[in-house]
Amino acid sequence: MEDKLNFMQQRRDIIIQGGGDQRIEDQHQKGKQTARERLEQFLDPGSFVEVGTFVQGGLEDASTMDIPLPGEGVVTGYGTVDGRLIYLFAQDFTVSGGSLGEMHAAKICRVMDLAAQNGAPFIGINDSGGARIQEGVMSLDGYGNIFYRNTVNSGVIPQISVIMGPSAGGAVYSPALTDFIFMVDDTSYMFITGPAVIKAVTGEDVSAGKLGGAAIHNDTSGVAHFRAKDEQECLTMLKTLLSYLPSNNLDSAPAVDPVEPSIPADDLADIVPADANRPYDVVDVIKRIVDGSEFFQVQQHFAKNAVVGFARLNGKTVGIIANQAKFLAGCLDINSSDKIARFVRFCDCFNIPLVTFVDVPGYLPGVHQEYGGIIRHGAKILYAYSEATVPQISVILRKAYGGAYIAMNCKSLGADFAFAWPTAEIAVMGPEGAINIINRREIEKAENPNEERKKKVDEYRTKFANPYIAAARGWIDDVIDPRDTRRQLIMALDSLKNKHEDRPRKKHGNFPV
Repeated sequence: MEDKLNFMQQRRDIIIQGGGDQRIEDQHQKGKQTARERLEQFLDPGSFVEVGTFVQGGLEDASTMDIPLPGEGVVTGYGTVDGRLIYLFAQDFTVSGGSLGEMHAAKICRVMDLAAQNGAPFIGINDSGGARIQEGVMSLDGYGNIFYRNTVNSGVIPQISVIMGPSAGGAVYSPALTDFIFMVDDTSYMFITGPAVIKAVTGEDVSAGKLGGAAIHNDTSGVAHFRAKDEQECLTMLKTLLSYLPSNNLDSAPAVDPVEPSIPADDLADIVPADANRPYDVVDVIKRIVDGSEFFQVQQHFAKNAVVGFARLNGKTVGIIANQAKFLAGCLDINSSDKIARFVRFCDCFNIPLVTFVDVPGYLPGVHQEYGGIIRHGAKILYAYSEATVPQISVILRKAYGGAYIAMNCKSLGADFAFAWPTAEIAVMGPEGAINIINRREIEKAENPNEERKKKVDEYRTKFANPYIAAARGWIDDVIDPRDTRRQLIMALDSLKNKHEDRPRKKHGNFPV
């Protein structure tokens, strides 16, 4: 028995060493950790249990220590984060560049299945040069098996991708199918075709960072959701995200002890300017309402005219959506529509109530927006809110005009409660635009058209651009003191905690992708 135990341990040691000391050192020189180092840092100490340690493709003689691809270039298993079960994999770049072959994919699929069967989040730490070309179509079949599981498990368990190296070619589509993507500055790259191929085909000369780095995918493409300066910060952010999420679609998100906002609400009444054209930071509003003034933004660097993220009210997770008047006056456009719709759908999948802060003058006008499909993209918000069955509350802070008012979860779209601040202006369009249509002839005939226009605008704003017309029809449940917003939201959410809504039976809807 002693000989067999020694033989087993020798094989295990080879696998744990991955590509060996030199390749581990190369990894460190790039500012990257190894797969096992990442797992050790991320999971609770001593909690990791490896699955599939001795998986090896093409093994015909088990009497030798010949292991050409230790661990098949990926470490798989489960462990805990803050005591909660997590299934995960970490690709090992020191072994054949973390390339994906048949058995590499089989190991990943195994833990994906275990995660779904046991209702636990699934996390993939990606660091791979792509498909293992020498295995040919078997690599492609491996990708297909992973993509299928990503899709089947979507909305059942949270799936999160962490890019900590290259992710190229077909490999990028598994992260794209997951709920959230984390990237790290200077070491993370995602692209379908790399710089060399692009230069050969199109003549364009671009670096890996400019093509698919963390900044590009967080700021420009919107592919990624979080950006960290290094791997340590990335894994800390990942833990924070997990703290807001349930383990699966049948669980509730972890509740914590309620904490009052650390920023007093006394000045809430003064943050939103009375002048509808003056900008402000809606995050200043949110932080004065949510527990501990802690707001964890998602896609913070993308489509900045919309703000989405997680917070807590009375110790319970909520999804926050808001228009950001600092950027594009808070207008909805193609990118912000995609950002909001995807976030709303994620929260609805995992029973996270939605709180929407509205200050929207409309959809962004322009030829570029129309040619880019603002009709199709804007419809995604309408679909997402209408489809959602979780508790939904809207608070209108200032402007709520036209179709954008509807899109930002008005009561007719599905909001359970709609509140408005006294500064709210709810109308088909802003006073200036409305007067140019309604009173155009009077203004043209006036002795002083500019003065007449100003007079009509003031009259319109006083009569119609306020929350009381909508409140009179029951479309607004209450006009509230801004400083009372937190209390109103907590009471409304408590009243909705047992909400149940039946919908027509169907296979699925046809989302306007």
